[in-house]
Amino acid sequence: MSQFSPLSSHAHLNIYFLTLKSLRLMSQFSPLTSLVSRLSAQDYFYIAYAAVLLIGVVLGLVTGFYPLMGLPLALLLVYVAVVDFRKIFYLLLACIPFSMEIHIPGAFSVNLPSEPLIIGLTLVCVFYLFANLDKVNGHFFRHPLMLVLLLHLAWMFIATLNSELFLVSIKFFTAKMWYVLVFVVLTGILIKKEKDLRALFWCFFIPLLITIGIVLMRQSASGFSLKDSHRAMQPFYHNHVVYAALLSLFLPYVVVAQSWYKRWSRTWWMVIFGAAIILIGIQLSYTRTAYVALMLGVGAYVVIRLRLVKIAVGLGLVVVLAGVIYLSHDNKYLDYAPNYETTISHYDFNSLLEATYKMEDISTMERVYRWVAAVQMSKEELLTGFGPGNFQNFYQQYTVSSFETYVSDNPERSGIHNYYLMMLTDQGIPGLIIFLILTVVILVKGEHIYHNSSSPKRRHVIIAALVSLVIIDAFLIINDLIETDKVGAFFFMNIALLINCDVEDF
Repeated sequence: MSQFSPLSSHAHLNIYFLTLKSLRLMSQFSPLTSLVSRLSAQDYFYIAYAAVLLIGVVLGLVTGFYPLMGLPLALLLVYVAVVDFRKIFYLLLACIPFSMEIHIPGAFSVNLPSEPLIIGLTLVCVFYLFANLDKVNGHFFRHPLMLVLLLHLAWMFIATLNSELFLVSIKFFTAKMWYVLVFVVLTGILIKKEKDLRALFWCFFIPLLITIGIVLMRQSASGFSLKDSHRAMQPFYHNHVVYAALLSLFLPYVVVAQSWYKRWSRTWWMVIFGAAIILIGIQLSYTRTAYVALMLGVGAYVVIRLRLVKIAVGLGLVVVLAGVIYLSHDNKYLDYAPNYETTISHYDFNSLLEATYKMEDISTMERVYRWVAAVQMSKEELLTGFGPGNFQNFYQQYTVSSFETYVSDNPERSGIHNYYLMMLTDQGIPGLIIFLILTVVILVKGEHIYHNSSSPKRRHVIIAALVSLVIIDAFLIINDLIETDKVGAFFFMNIALLINCDVEDF
């Protein structure tokens, strides 16, 4: 058997140079190498993105952790946010009607896809402010509405530090900051002209009509019955109140939008058709608060036009104060305790209205049950309350049994259903007073901005924002909706639009 001797050093060098020469010759004729040499930077970006897309899909399928499949979309959104975050802001608006509440293990829920976009835009807003401090309009942040809003946030932070359950409260406070940064600050930065508002309107209006159409088609399958209306609104709307609130608060902008276009034009007819669909949706939501809120909205329009806001607010506060004194004197509120056996759910709307009047509707009286508990709670923590977001964690031990209903065990862990009382229990008397000041300042200052404006188009925007806020305020009497993406977004955007109508050439 022959033996192989090791190659000499010269032989190694010859093989090395021969290999390099061969590779060089091959590269001259390789189609792949020729293609690579012609690729631009943009082509490399697309190839890299395709690779990330493939990796995300494969990892999601292999590991069973399917959110990994959304990694490419997340990276694309990050890229767009860096290039032009205005597009992400409009995307968020378009997603709000479609957002769904998803319950995640760990006793919390998230609204998808809106909340991830809100969090992302919060980061964008912070970076933008730090990078463009010299470009930020200081008048916006020094405006009275903004100053009172910041005072509201400051007291909420103090209440958070003194919370009975700090972790719950800091989550609540953090979410509030997301909403303020995105829907107040970014709206103030991006929506400065009528053309910007038009873009905002259409980005929201079309998706809203699509969801209404889906709900109406589902309702038609059950003959538009009250009993099945809740199921028809899933998964886009948590309940009929959220659905009716969103439709109601947006209606003033639809009324204003018809003035943007030539009468009888195709676009004008589209807006009119959309207004009709929204009104039908409100009617078939079977939400009593919506009917009252819209009437208050019409009343607010008249009051603002006649410069009667201060008088109306004063009368409102007197009525509320008188009601509180009357119910608290000698525990008069106990006379209105419901009959446990007759306080039930009603599935006929006429019967529901009658039961409401007689205080035999279960949803109404369950609210009263929690409101009584809220008042009892507030007596224990007058200064800073129990901490933001903590009502449902403590209220059961403060309830009055005579107001109990069939659903008082509250398996859904729903809240207080009155935003003003929520301020009282979560943030104490100062928290409630500050929020009431914010509400009053919005209306009084908004009336002043309206009558000081010489532009009819700007006055339309101002009146739409004010009426929308009055409608939201009406819903807050029997619901706590500002912390939801559907309603909270417009509460804060309305404030930003009012400020911009005052400090910008809107």
